[in-house]
This record gives sequence, structure tokens and C-alpha cells, in this order.
Amino acid sequence: MSHEKTAVKTVYFSILSNVSLALVKWIAGFFGNSYALIADAIESTSDIFSSILVLIGIKYSSKPADKNHPYGHGRIEPLVTFLVVGFLVISAIIIARQSIINIGASHELPKIYTLIILGGIIAWKEISYRIVLRKSKETKSSSLKADAWHHRSDAITSLAAFIGIILALIFNYPQADDWAALLAAGFILYNSYLIFRPALGEIMDEHTHDGLIDQIRNVADSVDGVINTEKCFIRKTGMKYHVDLHITVSALISVREGHEISHKVSRELKLKIPEISNILTHIEPNE
Repeated sequence: MSHEKTAVKTVYFSILSNVSLALVKWIAGFFGNSYALIADAIESTSDIFSSILVLIGIKYSSKPADKNHPYGHGRIEPLVTFLVVGFLVISAIIIARQSIINIGASHELPKIYTLIILGGIIAWKEISYRIVLRKSKETKSSSLKADAWHHRSDAITSLAAFIGIILALIFNYPQADDWAALLAAGFILYNSYLIFRPALGEIMDEHTHDGLIDQIRNVADSVDGVINTEKCFIRKTGMKYHVDLHITVSALISVREGHEISHKVSRELKLKIPEISNILTHIEPNE
């Protein structure tokens, strides 16, 4: 299965999971008198829309290169990641604002059965996080990684709600639930930064590909006619990589022979490292 198909199937999994859990949280939070659980529901609802954005981004990024986009459409992925981060930040602000309002107001204690619901939610969201993160590494998708962190942030907010409800019930202090929601908002903001930083690096062509460069050099050096490799620059666009590679060949061979060696290197690299989309090979003479 291609990386694009794997990523799309994973996002459908995220959307279905988020829709189901958001409904459970809204209902349990409303009838269970838990604002921390309602705050969790707000975060899950934003996850639905962000997952849809991720799906759109992945499908668009898989479009082939054309006249106007010679490097393909992969840069849509970090842009979608920025939008996903925006959803997270807005959710955190809404949760924090309402938590502060609720801390100063009197309300009923949360129901004890909300703990059972939250226990199941925490377990499921952590499993979902691990599934989606594994797929993001497999597909090299930054927006899928952002979607994975949505699951982790959801698990954290659910854990905060769980602790808040326990404290509220033990100490007969309903506002503990609201403090938990406020703490969850802080976790969401922190996770937003963790998601934003790699996406910014990708769109700025930050050098973060040492392992892949070593792999490229090893493959290129194994090709007959290549004496060694010099410069190697990598640009990530979506789930694909574009490579600029300088290889050294004998100064005594013809231009045609050097050209053929260059094509052999490109074929070997695409065969051994399928996530490479485009290779620009520059020939240097061995002096």
C-alpha cells in the first residue's frame, strides 16, 4: 500500500474515533456535571475538524507535479499542520476562559460514573495516538504526526479531567474539576508548540535529515563509476523528498558516460529509497 493510501486510511480512523468520543464526552459531561469532561469534548470536537483538514491536505499533497507546481503539492502538509495548531490554540483559549469563569461560580459535584467513562477514553486515545504516530513515521507525514498529537493531547485532557473529578469527589470541592480543565488547556497549548515547530522547520527547509543523507551516500557510492559523493541537500515536501546530490566521477570519461552514471545513481536511489520523488545529480570530475 502506498504512503498516501496508508495516511488517508489512518485519518479516516481518526475522524471516526473523534466523532464517537466527542459524542460520549458531551453527553457524559452534561449529565455528569463535569466541566472538565465538557472541556475535553470541546477539544475532541475541534479534533474532528482538524482531522478533516489533514485528510484534505494529504489528498491534495499526493497530486502529481504539474507546470505550476514542478516540485508537486506536498507543501500543503505543513500549511495544514499550521491550521491544525490554530484549532488547538482556539480550543485551549475557550477551555481556559470557561474554566476561569466556573472556578468563581458554585455548581454541583461531578457524578462518579464519569470516572469510568474517562478511564475508557484515556486508554483508547493513548492507543489511537500510538497507532497514528506509527503511521506518521511510516509515511513521513507531518500533518499525520500533528493528528497523532491531537490524540495524545486528548488523552492528557481526559487524564486531567479524571484527576480533577477524583479530587472534587474526595474533598467535596467541585471547582477541582474546573482547575483540571484549566490545566488541560495549558497542556494543549504546549502540545501546539510541539506540533508547530517541526512543521515550521519543514516549510523553511531546515536541515533535519542526517540519517537519510547517510543512506543516500551509501547507495550512490555503491554505483559503478561513482568515486565518492560531495554535497547532498534534501528538501521535504509532504511525504516525499527532493534531493540535490553532487557525485565525483573520473575526469577521463566522456560526458555521455558521466550522464549515464548520473542516471544509474538516480535509478538506484529511487529503487532503494522509494520516498525520494526527485533527484538532481551534479557531476564533479575527479582531479
